Amino acid sequence: MKLDDICSYLDSAVPLSFQEDYDNSGLQFGLPESIISSALLSVDVTEDVIDEAKRKKCDLIISHHPVIFNGIKKLTGRSFTEKVILKALAQGISVYSAHTNLDISGNGVSMKMAEKLNLQKVNVLSPLKKRLLKLVTYIPESYFEKVRDALWKAGAGVTGNYDQCGFVSSGTGSFRGNEKSKPFVGEKLKVHFEKEVRFETILFDYLKKKVTDALLEAHPYEEVAYDIYSLENDNVEIGLGCVGELSEEMNEKDFLSLVSSVFYSRGLRFSNPVGRPVRKVALCGGSGASLINCAIASEADAFITADIKYHNYFDTDNKILLVDAGHFETEKFATEILYDLIIKKFPKFAVRFSETNTNPINYL
Repeated sequence: MKLDDICSYLDSAVPLSFQEDYDNSGLQFGLPESIISSALLSVDVTEDVIDEAKRKKCDLIISHHPVIFNGIKKLTGRSFTEKVILKALAQGISVYSAHTNLDISGNGVSMKMAEKLNLQKVNVLSPLKKRLLKLVTYIPESYFEKVRDALWKAGAGVTGNYDQCGFVSSGTGSFRGNEKSKPFVGEKLKVHFEKEVRFETILFDYLKKKVTDALLEAHPYEEVAYDIYSLENDNVEIGLGCVGELSEEMNEKDFLSLVSSVFYSRGLRFSNPVGRPVRKVALCGGSGASLINCAIASEADAFITADIKYHNYFDTDNKILLVDAGHFETEKFATEILYDLIIKKFPKFAVRFSETNTNPINYL
């Protein structure tokens, strides 16, 4: 298949618009029209990972962490990033990354952590805000189903576990075309009244162009009447981190042993024990210290994340058991998410997991 085929799919399945401002998810380098035969999945892209891809005849590496975070003015091989890029290009290997957009995705990194811990009643910890739009349009009755179905096919009308969501009301629309008009119904220079359906549905902001294009393509009118509103609603199905419950409460010592075992964390760091059983657990893969207050507000007994700073441990003030399980350790299951996404869409495409340990942190 073409590189662009898998990139376009991942761009929509894990929307690039979900990524944080500082991030650089998406195709890192490679020719979109080039033909690829197999992909290697890895948390990071290092020279060793490139060697592994070459051995396994993978011409695409799909990573969680992007190779390129900041602008590059020269490629001289002096920095780690430059060496990786030059080596991959020399071997004809392209690189695609899904980072914070995969963290925020409804089936993202934190949700995978919850799955590994067998948590129940899992919800998003910090929902995505101000990313929903409402589309309102007016459709002649005879074309309602055609236009509605086109909007749904374009991705509108999805709310949590439901799709094809919308509201319909009937009324009468009026219009008058000038001498240059080509009215679908009625006559030029005469007011026309038409039985129409008012249709309302919601969509993510990243789908705005796709949905609008579908509306204009399916609608019969020369001039289509529609409004798009920004909504204040949080999207409770998508966001950073998650919170859920263990099947049974356990003491803090046993809980820490469970975390160490599940995530293979050899250097587990944690705050002073609170002294109460752990049942409700908040999670955020990677650097999640910014969500400590969200975890406390959720009334979680423990919060598992990574890259916690010294003073963050004081901030908990005996309110929650704060656990740093390691950046790599909490994000390594990202490759499983990517694998499931790709195989679902391209079941015959060869996808392999990297066997290279890219964790740059060592423990004594």
